[in-house]
Amino acid sequence: MMTKLWGDWFFDSARSVWTTADKGGQLERAFCQFIATPITTLFEAIMSEKHGKVKKMLKAIGVELKGEEKEYTGKQLLKRVMQKWLPAGDTVLEMIVLHLPSPAKAQQYRVDTLYDGPLDDKTAQAIRTCDTRDGAPMCMYISKMVPTSDKGRFYAFGRVFAGKIATGQKVRIMGPNYVPGKKTELWIKNIQRTVIMMGKYTEQVADVPAGNTCALVGVDQYLLKSGTICTEEDAHTIKTMKFSVSPVVRCAVEPKNSADLPKLVEGMKRLAKSDPMVLCYTEESGEHIIAASGELHLEICLQDLQQDFMGTEVKVSDPVVSFRETCTAKSNQTCLAKSANKHNRLFVEAEPLSAELCTAIDDGDVRAGTEAKILARQLADDFGWDVTEARKIWAFGPEGTGPNLFVDTTKGVNYLLEIKESVVGGFAWATQNGPLCEEQMRGTRYNLMDVVLHADAIHRGMGQIMPTARRVCFSSMLAGEPGLLEPVYLANISVPQDAMGNVYGVLTRRRGHVFTEEQRPGTPMMTLLAYLPVLESFGFTADLRSNTGGKAFPQCSFDHWEAMSGSPYDSNSKTSETVINVRKRKGLADGVPELSKYLDKL
Repeated sequence: MMTKLWGDWFFDSARSVWTTADKGGQLERAFCQFIATPITTLFEAIMSEKHGKVKKMLKAIGVELKGEEKEYTGKQLLKRVMQKWLPAGDTVLEMIVLHLPSPAKAQQYRVDTLYDGPLDDKTAQAIRTCDTRDGAPMCMYISKMVPTSDKGRFYAFGRVFAGKIATGQKVRIMGPNYVPGKKTELWIKNIQRTVIMMGKYTEQVADVPAGNTCALVGVDQYLLKSGTICTEEDAHTIKTMKFSVSPVVRCAVEPKNSADLPKLVEGMKRLAKSDPMVLCYTEESGEHIIAASGELHLEICLQDLQQDFMGTEVKVSDPVVSFRETCTAKSNQTCLAKSANKHNRLFVEAEPLSAELCTAIDDGDVRAGTEAKILARQLADDFGWDVTEARKIWAFGPEGTGPNLFVDTTKGVNYLLEIKESVVGGFAWATQNGPLCEEQMRGTRYNLMDVVLHADAIHRGMGQIMPTARRVCFSSMLAGEPGLLEPVYLANISVPQDAMGNVYGVLTRRRGHVFTEEQRPGTPMMTLLAYLPVLESFGFTADLRSNTGGKAFPQCSFDHWEAMSGSPYDSNSKTSETVINVRKRKGLADGVPELSKYLDKL
């Protein structure tokens, strides 16, 4: 019968036969007759409060209401009946069992996208075969931290890809930025406890084999949000999950009672651990900042912070938007910066990176940890780079992973590698806080053209080179027509045709625009896809509903970064206005910084 529920099948009850002819419209399609009609009939009976009919129908479908459930009416009753009759949890679980591949099958072809190391090493082979034998290499990915009842502690929740993870086992705990062969973000420790999570309950077990999910106790003190746990010394990490959204809306928080400041700091640490999408940090001014992906996400984070992680109230500033600084053209000159002792000189040019390459870096398709040869070939084939230059990428920034690159294009410079770490440090500092308004940089490539260094190592230490590298990054960007990028939401709006004009009006007022409109077949509803700057999105839902009489339903998600119009040096442009406002908010000096502030002369 299941196969006949789809397509042009009809059941003729008079003759008790299945047919593909509807007798001139007299017969109802099988899906409508056996599935849709009973559901809609039950909906109508409950919402119209036809108690006798509802009682009969509930008996027929085997749903029994207990205790106070019998007093429910309307939506509350409908929800409870549907939960008992057609529970989503059971249905989804059944679909997972029937349609998703088992770990043993899936890992054979997914190891290529999961594992960051050579695909022929012991750990990769064990992941590929989902090896659960004793002595097999163990590999587990921690994907999130789950708060425990013990205040300030977390279960490290994840999936075992190979071997078995056991209580007391000695393992290598690797952070997301671990580089094989180095000791940063690497801890060799014993697993305190292994537990299985079942909803809100946990049960301690001796070990958990590959293909299962579990939680570990004690790992939360080493990993912030995610990481890899292995037993092999040469094992690499599992690739870190990339999120399609970005924390672009932020606000400053402070405790209502200053004595609660330690609680706020601890609460923000716990919030940052429990939500992989939230960003918590402290500004140089001492402000505590929480950044989230949208207005609603920020609201939920603040609620969690006050109720679950702090237990006290906080004062919250108005939400503000993150921007990105960029250069829109190649530097009009090779910029020079001299070290404080005047013995070292760095010559750098800046140029824009393509939007496609920035997106590839964001998505993890182009990554900092990739072997130089492979990365160079990828950049040459996909983005038209010169292979020689692509092999000499010194760093991604900010934080070693962002969409800005520092490239060594020098030839025959003495002592160059001795200053590499200092230059990369200055580049990371510059890309984290740009020259326009101390926002992160995006989409800028810095080419190191030439270097003049003092022959004596004591005169070219980090204290001399790092601030110089930062200044030369600033000057080369300002020499390349600087600009500001703002985050843009993709708004998916459901609205009846007769209220569409009002939606267009609200979007136009907020610098948004519709780029697709589709009618849902068989309904008067339209689906509009629009771009809306995050800066203009505060109060958008309430504004839209009030202008359409509550008929429009928007859903917003971060989509891309878009260049703001005009130059920061044109006092009438939107960019200049935004830069000045951000600088004022951060307590920086008035006005847009000039190139001469950072550029040195020979």
